[in-house]
Amino acid sequence: MAQETIEGINPTRMELLKLKDREKLAVKGHSLLKEKRDALIKEFFDILDRVKGSRGNAEKTLKEAFEDLTAAQIVMGDLAVQKAALSVKESVEVDIESRSIMGVSVPVIDSKIDSRTLIDRGYSFADTSVRLDEAARKFEESLSLIIELGEIEKTIYLLAAEIESTKRRVNALEHIMIPRLQNTVKSIEMRLEEMERENFVRLKMIKSSMEAGDT
Repeated sequence: MAQETIEGINPTRMELLKLKDREKLAVKGHSLLKEKRDALIKEFFDILDRVKGSRGNAEKTLKEAFEDLTAAQIVMGDLAVQKAALSVKESVEVDIESRSIMGVSVPVIDSKIDSRTLIDRGYSFADTSVRLDEAARKFEESLSLIIELGEIEKTIYLLAAEIESTKRRVNALEHIMIPRLQNTVKSIEMRLEEMERENFVRLKMIKSSMEAGDT
């Protein structure tokens, strides 16, 4: 199988020097991209460990919250629970910024969820069940965990996309670009050596002809 080369390159010493410079840059770029890929993969798995625990905590707290809500509905009735829910004011503030991980911009979510007392929630003690209070507290806790989980999962998604992109670039340099540059350099060097031999033979023939003419 013929080795692939870069087409349209003139076999001159100037082009040979340019190609050797491109080869050096490609090899250096390949090395840097491999380092970036490895660092991203390490960061990815570090965060992946976090997401497992974060998702488990969110699911557990939500499950408990729904269990308390169901118990409150049984004791109080659906209408009373809905009425109590309507009296509660929202108290969530979310600020989204970003940070860089190996050049990848990932979200940083700063959320403020007030930890409220029974009085702060605004519904009457006399008409509600303690299970509703527990449900409200656990839903508030769940909301904080879900926001944290969203930040982590979005970061994982962005890192995974960048890892895949970096892998493709590493493979393209390693298996396509660098071999083509190396093959083209060898091809030009062989062609230049061949041209030197041809010139040497031509000059020798000219010299022989000139010496023959002098005799």
